[in-house]
Amino acid sequence: MANLAALIPGAKPTPIPGMNGPVAEIFGYGLWLLILAGVGGVGFGVYKLAVSDKSRNGGGSEPFKWMGGGLAAVILSSSLIAILNGIAG
Repeated sequence: MANLAALIPGAKPTPIPGMNGPVAEIFGYGLWLLILAGVGGVGFGVYKLAVSDKSRNGGGSEPFKWMGGGLAAVILSSSLIAILNGIAG
């Protein structure tokens, strides 16, 4: 897991009481990857909004679906990280 920690900035999972070993470490890295995926979704939505067809028959809601899904992933994973850090002390 040392190679994975080098790819994700600041990804040093806090040990969770009662959950130790590789499961806790993989769970912590999974939350960081979920944040990165959410940021990627928001970025892709902004890109699609910039290059979308602005005419009346263009699919105008698709970029907002990408941005909303990415934002939801970021909020979900950041709240889970905050809750787990609060539990871990």
